[in-house]
Amino acid sequence: MLFVFLSICCSVIVSILLKLAKRYHIDVYQAITWNYSMAILLTWIFYKPELAALKTAPVYSYTALGVLFPSLFVIMATSVRKAGIVRTDIAQRLSLFIPILAAFLIFGEATGAVKAIGIVLAFIAIICSIPWQQSGSKTESGAWGYLLIVFLGFGVIDVLLKQLTKVNNVPFTTAIFAIFIIAFTLTFIGLIYQVATKKMKFSWPHILIGWILGAANFGNILFYLKAHKALSNNPSTVFSSVNIGVIILGALIGILIFKEKLSLLNKIGIGVAVLAIVIIYFPQTLSFLHL
Repeated sequence: MLFVFLSICCSVIVSILLKLAKRYHIDVYQAITWNYSMAILLTWIFYKPELAALKTAPVYSYTALGVLFPSLFVIMATSVRKAGIVRTDIAQRLSLFIPILAAFLIFGEATGAVKAIGIVLAFIAIICSIPWQQSGSKTESGAWGYLLIVFLGFGVIDVLLKQLTKVNNVPFTTAIFAIFIIAFTLTFIGLIYQVATKKMKFSWPHILIGWILGAANFGNILFYLKAHKALSNNPSTVFSSVNIGVIILGALIGILIFKEKLSLLNKIGIGVAVLAIVIIYFPQTLSFLHL
């Protein structure tokens, strides 16, 4: 379970870095841009992408993900700042239910009572996690909108990534490598444009900050894949452990370190989110319910 733990830590580190961005006057866009340059380098070092396989790659899907990756990263950073680490992590992790719904509603996959209950609980958790009351908390107005975009955006990314795993002639890590290149190219062009039009001032330290962010971002992927390889017979265990772990660790850090204020409803939302993930990915543990 070491790889599971490391994947959880890397994911939460990304949220912490985004949380600290405002405090230390970090330009999130520049940091995210350079994050992809580090992700490209590390993917090349660890996975040696098969570039020849990209000749038959689905270009439109890669481009869509290359746009969505940095766009959602920027929105996630705003969500962390406005709504906090706790709620943003819940929104991101519960986005996994969008590809599950897509499998049922679009791709015609059969479902059972247990998974149906899990899906219902997921939406209850989302509703409970929304910062309905602004008074007495550090949550900024409009935060719920960013949480919704994080939930929907990462859900769409999950659906597109699942489709890429079905492209047998292109290894998944090679696909991710190509998507990182597209994301970096687009954000770098945007960076040059903003600097040229004086909408942004270029800062060398942001390259280092971006590389740290990129190392944590890549580490999340690296250890997640290694965890699946080490526990190849229990993929649901890995998936559930990582998602639940991120929610719990993110909640502890958000509350204890950053003093994020949560209402009773929000705290209930955390518990319901964990329960929903358990029900979806551990149906065998619920056999005593005789559903």
